[in-house]
This record gives sequence, C-alpha cells and structure tokens, in this order.
Amino acid sequence: MNAFDLSHLRPRLPSPLEPVEDERFARRGLTLLLKREDLIHPDLPGNKWRKLSLNLREAAGRPVLTFGGAYSNHLRATSAAGRLLGFPTVGVVRGDELAGRPLNPSLARCAADGMRLEFVDRATYRAKNDPATRARLLERAPADAYVVPEGGSNALAVHGCVELGRELAGLADVAAVACGTGGTLAGLAAGFEGRTLGVPVLKGGFLGGEVRALQEAAFGGPHGDWTLDERFHGGGYARVSPALEAFAQDFEARHGLAIERLYVAKMLYGLTTLAEEGAFPAGTRLAAVITGAPETV
Repeated sequence: MNAFDLSHLRPRLPSPLEPVEDERFARRGLTLLLKREDLIHPDLPGNKWRKLSLNLREAAGRPVLTFGGAYSNHLRATSAAGRLLGFPTVGVVRGDELAGRPLNPSLARCAADGMRLEFVDRATYRAKNDPATRARLLERAPADAYVVPEGGSNALAVHGCVELGRELAGLADVAAVACGTGGTLAGLAAGFEGRTLGVPVLKGGFLGGEVRALQEAAFGGPHGDWTLDERFHGGGYARVSPALEAFAQDFEARHGLAIERLYVAKMLYGLTTLAEEGAFPAGTRLAAVITGAPETV
C-alpha cells in the first residue's frame, strides 16, 4: 500500500457531532455537543489522525521516528500507521528504567505493530530537540528516517487540525479540547469561527507559549480566539484524582459513553465546572472535542 494514499484507511470524516441532554448544561440554557473524533478510525482515532495524516504524506513511506512516554497514545497511533501502511517505525520512549521491565499494554501494542522501542534516560529525553542529542538518537534509526515530534505536534499537524475547526463552523459557539502538546488547539482555533477553550492535562503553565510557537510555525503568527484554563490537570499527566474518576463514571452512566481518563475526562470536567460557574451565556452551543476512547488491550 502506498503511504501517500491514506484514503485506503477509510477515515470517517467529517466526524459526527452529537447533541447530548445533560441537566447541568440545560438548566443554564446551554447546549452540549460531542464532536466524536474518537470515531474517525479505530487505530488512528481523533486528533491522532488529523495530526499524523499530513506528516505521513510528507514522510512518503520512509521510516518514522517519534517520541513519547510509556502510555503515549501518539506512539500507539504511529505504530498502528506503520503496520497499516507498511513503513518502519521507531519510538523513543522516556525512561531508560523501563528497558528491563515487561512492556505495559500500550508499549506492548506498539511492539506488536512492529515499532522498535528505544528507551532513553529522562535527561536525554528532555534534550531531544537539541541538535546534538537528536543526531545521537538518529544514529540508531534508519538513515532516511522522518522525525515527528512528541505528540505529533508540528506545523503540518497544526494544518491537519484546521479542518476540525472548519467542521464546527456555524454549529457551535465554543469548542473545548484537552491539550497535551498544543497542536490540536493551535489548528482547531485557526479553523474555528468561535471561541476555543484549551484544557491542559499537564501542569506547569508552559502550554500557551507552545501554542503560540506552533501557530507562528504554521501560519506566521497568531490565529483564532483561544484561551487556556489551567485548573483541571488534576496534578499532572496520567494523574486521575478520585474526584475526576467519580465525574467520569457519572458521565458514562448519564450518557452511555466510555470516557478516556487522561485527556477527555479532564476536558469534560473542566467544561462542566465552567458551565456551573456561569462562564457561558444562555444560548451558547458548547462543542466538546472527544479526542480519543479508553484504551483496549
């Protein structure tokens, strides 16, 4: 299969936009809509499809080297793309202490898809964008490897996410999305006519600068009306507090939809909290971008 031709993977685009009845929103005159990015493709769901598709066309079948943590959805999506499209993949994984341990389900899936896993210490991982460090990492990769950054977020990924915003044009007034590396937010905001709310899932307050840098790389400057609410990371990446778990279970029971905990639950929790705080005027249509589903192993 030609890696240029992603249509063979039959993505479901545009992704469905589903209204849901939720009294916490309805009693304030708000409409809640779920943008079901998780239904785009079973192996490359949600923002992973949008962020990877243009990068894979650019790679044109060359080996792909990318980066992620032990539970990275991006690594899983990249390895699945390699299996489906027939190109080699290399995943640089944060944490050399993991090298001697049994693989967790996420990394085991990557390996089963054919991804070669390279475990590096955390200092090296933090310096992965340093030219000398990057050169050392590439020494262990195929000579013509195409590099995709952590989370898949680069200018091509941002352009790939613009269409998400365009799909919501005229159908929602506010779009909310969980943010890890900022690429989805940067593109969504550029394509959307309304206000875009980003809910960071990592603490540290660095994401605003990352989004601005991605928009500068993609468009030459800022695009769209976007803001961040830093209150809902729950202590950091992969942290799920008892309150967040209770919220997610309640949302699942109300709406019959399995909720991914590390990203989607935090965004929905934040959006519900903001609604209850009176942050949106009556009549506002709120689109919650469901970027992924819970992992199955």
